[in-house]
Amino acid sequence: MEQKKYLKWYHKVGYGSGDVAGNCVYALLTAFMMIYLTDTVGLSMGIVSTLIAVSKIFDGVSDFFFGRMIDKTHTKMGKARPWMLWPYIGCSVCLVACFAIPLSWGDTAQYIFFFIAYTLLNAVFFTSNNIAYASLTALITKNTNERVQLGTFRFIFAFGTKIFIEAITVFAVTWLGGGAMGWRNIAIIYAVIGLIVNTISVFSVKELPEADEGMEEEREEEHKLTFLQSFKLLLKNKYYVVICLTYILTQLYASVIGMGTYYTKYILGDETLFSDISLAINITMVLALIALPFVIKKMRGMYKLNMIGYIIAAAGRVGVMVAGYAGNVPLMLVFTAVSTIGIAPLQGDMNALIASCSEYTTLTTGHRIDGMMFSCSSLGIKIGGAFGTALCGWLLDSTGFVENTTQNAATIGMLHFLYLWAPIIICGAVFLLISLLKVEKANEKLLEAREDKSVPDVYGNV
Repeated sequence: MEQKKYLKWYHKVGYGSGDVAGNCVYALLTAFMMIYLTDTVGLSMGIVSTLIAVSKIFDGVSDFFFGRMIDKTHTKMGKARPWMLWPYIGCSVCLVACFAIPLSWGDTAQYIFFFIAYTLLNAVFFTSNNIAYASLTALITKNTNERVQLGTFRFIFAFGTKIFIEAITVFAVTWLGGGAMGWRNIAIIYAVIGLIVNTISVFSVKELPEADEGMEEEREEEHKLTFLQSFKLLLKNKYYVVICLTYILTQLYASVIGMGTYYTKYILGDETLFSDISLAINITMVLALIALPFVIKKMRGMYKLNMIGYIIAAAGRVGVMVAGYAGNVPLMLVFTAVSTIGIAPLQGDMNALIASCSEYTTLTTGHRIDGMMFSCSSLGIKIGGAFGTALCGWLLDSTGFVENTTQNAATIGMLHFLYLWAPIIICGAVFLLISLLKVEKANEKLLEAREDKSVPDVYGNV
């Protein structure tokens, strides 16, 4: 049966451009924050990693809080768009603050300054903006193919932005004055770009009316839920738990890949090689995502493609490991691209999978909790990304890492583990998790049952 279409091409492009804004924050933090703090400001990697981990405690609470707030919001702009628009102002200010730590201050004051700026950025402003942005996938269309296309456009813009940021930032910092001044100036530029693009993205789409296709009944049911009841609904959805763990692992993968800044500097001896690695990842990702909707349509679903993809991803990372120990940089780049091809399907259809998980809750309980359901995207980014960065920092610090000098054997060994071995292990774990993500088939069965007039729907109507 042909599904109703809700979006024009410019809606999809406008929505996808929102991840330019998101990655003006996320890509800069993931790839460069730690090396800025250690090699420019001179802070202890171990202490910074601990502060990041403590900050995640606040993040864990705020994810579900803002998800619930989005679910309870009803304005002329819709449920999610206001939460995407206004918090990005705070994102811009706090991003600059994270890269503008006063060098004249004492160590304690610098750590406090960083902790406050980083926590406000992640636990408050980026959380509300990112959950709202992700929730729009379910709120602007009910068409599964369009949701996949939205994810594809989103991640094309995301990885295109990562290409730009990771390729030019090191050079741009030098061009903008170098040192602390260069990092502050580049953060200001990215913050302004992000603010402009985020605003454009918000006004390029419209949420479906809540009365559309019976949503008013879901809204009435939604208001009966307390925060605790909504949270319990999340945990009762086995697919939500799986997708949340998957999201965390994919962001942890991004964190260990981000250690390439240290790997290229201290093992390969040329930190500018990180730009080449980033290009191999991001260009391949963009090309793969362009093809993704056509491949998913041909394979009639996301499940099988994601499974095959992570087999390819693991094989590619094995190739990177072999080439890395051999010191063959060109071969590392080739196998990096191969691995990226395998990772691309899940990156592109992740939002569509979360929307399917949300639909599963609606079909089985009668309650619509899109905002809280999409909290797993923000939760995954922060636990997998930020905690992953902290974990990498702890491990390097425990081996005696000292910035801007030749590293000892233990640190060299740890860098090999983090950049060469850890991605393979994570790919295996993701493969096992996505083998359980048969949510598309589960929803099909539930819809077939509802079409059978002898079976009551979730509201008890026959």
